[in-house]
Amino acid sequence: MPRSEHDVLIVGGGVAGLTLALHAAGSRRVTLVRPASDDQSASRWAQGGIAAVLSPQDDFSAHIADTLVAGAGLCDEGAVRFTVEQGPSAIEWLLSLGVPFTRDPDPASLYPYHLTREGGHGARRIIHAEDATGRAVLDTLMANTLAHPDITIRDDLTAIGLLADSRGQCRGARCLGSHGEATELLAADTILATGGASGLYRHTTSPNPASGEGMLMAAELGAELMNLEFQQFHPTCLYDPEGSPFLISEAVRGEGGHLLNAQGERFMPALDPRAELAPRDIVARAIDAEMQRTGSPHVWLDIRHLGEHAIRHHFPTIHSHCLGRGLDITQQPIPVVPAAHYSCGGIATNLDGASTVPHLYAIGEAACTGLHGANRMASNSLLECLVFARSCAARLAETPPPLEAPLAEWQPGRQPVDLEQVRRWRLTMRDIMTHRVAIVRRDQGLEAAAHELGELSAEVGEMVAESVPSAPLASLWHALRLARMSVNAARNRRESRGLHFNPDCPQPARHPRPSRLHLSDLEQAERDG
Repeated sequence: MPRSEHDVLIVGGGVAGLTLALHAAGSRRVTLVRPASDDQSASRWAQGGIAAVLSPQDDFSAHIADTLVAGAGLCDEGAVRFTVEQGPSAIEWLLSLGVPFTRDPDPASLYPYHLTREGGHGARRIIHAEDATGRAVLDTLMANTLAHPDITIRDDLTAIGLLADSRGQCRGARCLGSHGEATELLAADTILATGGASGLYRHTTSPNPASGEGMLMAAELGAELMNLEFQQFHPTCLYDPEGSPFLISEAVRGEGGHLLNAQGERFMPALDPRAELAPRDIVARAIDAEMQRTGSPHVWLDIRHLGEHAIRHHFPTIHSHCLGRGLDITQQPIPVVPAAHYSCGGIATNLDGASTVPHLYAIGEAACTGLHGANRMASNSLLECLVFARSCAARLAETPPPLEAPLAEWQPGRQPVDLEQVRRWRLTMRDIMTHRVAIVRRDQGLEAAAHELGELSAEVGEMVAESVPSAPLASLWHALRLARMSVNAARNRRESRGLHFNPDCPQPARHPRPSRLHLSDLEQAERDG
């Protein structure tokens, strides 16, 4: 098998991966493995913006307090403080690169760029590039990355696993080329920026969502995973059963949008004093309950009262996209439905992005830093990508090379892969997770999900053992085991908190703790039968 030597290997090319590449390249040579189309990155679809304390009328304590409230008692306060305090310098760095953030049209404004407000925030602190912030940031980072002489981009490879040596160190990644040929990229340090796990569900806010592949690859090497039960469902995805997923930004509610039920009545003010500006978990459950009560497949998000000029100015991308689907949001309310959006759990890391496996790091949505707790607050995600990529780069600049040790052997199968069967299995997995482990989950459904996913895993495992390497099959195998670990985490949490709501144990625990799991826990349960 072809094998090549690398210094720093980054898997994933969204905002986190590109930010790390640009910072690490100052002291190390970087190889970046990313899809040929960055439409697969969740970063590109981030509309709302980046939360940071930028206005003189705001302060760190307020941003920290808002994040802790949204996180429902499970945030790591040290991680929250670290992230918030590093926010302004991260934004200044983006500005220095030329990210075209929207300027404030008010000449009397205390800050030159327009700041919006989103659910859970007590102040305007969301800097944005119209309503397509992710695209603007990603395009700018990519242009700078392509121009950097110490960064090599490999968009012809797909990572299907990590390399381990006899000392338990991560030594790079095993990849497949466009024609299925395997190659090994040996690296001194490996960083996963592979995104979250919303692809475990049938309905998502991204056209090509990750399914936790990077998380499970890390777990295969023994890395600890944390808080997998906290999967965030964005309250407002455009309802269009025939079309591709499209997110309706949190900022639409932040600028005054109203949620209406099937009868055209607002329902949030009666449920929470913050109404439509309540944190996402509360709003998503409220919409889900309203749909269940009325039998409607969606609710409405109405911004007509803002006026056509304000709608076109603040939300040009959303306005244009909806027009393309025959919906004029200046004249009609928007049909919306909750959809899987963001994974608050992931690979447990410290403030430098280091996992529990030597020389393996994780940043962005693939990681669990403790920032989000039981529920991510709006627009803290891109902030986390920037802050932890920068801190990880600083750590990498000082990291000594790994001790030499032989690599573990790999013996793939030889049978051809039935890709149609792989596709059917993936749909089955997504249906199980959607029906059993979504916004509201119950003991009986979680038990059924564990059983059904276990049976499915046995079938898929046989094909994995017998078949030649295949990117779709590897992705499914990683996703399926992560789904099973997520179900186990949900079954073990005997309370309702944040994004995990179980009517069979509705009260929050007095002393909540993060959930911590290893792949070996799942394997031990299988052996115990």
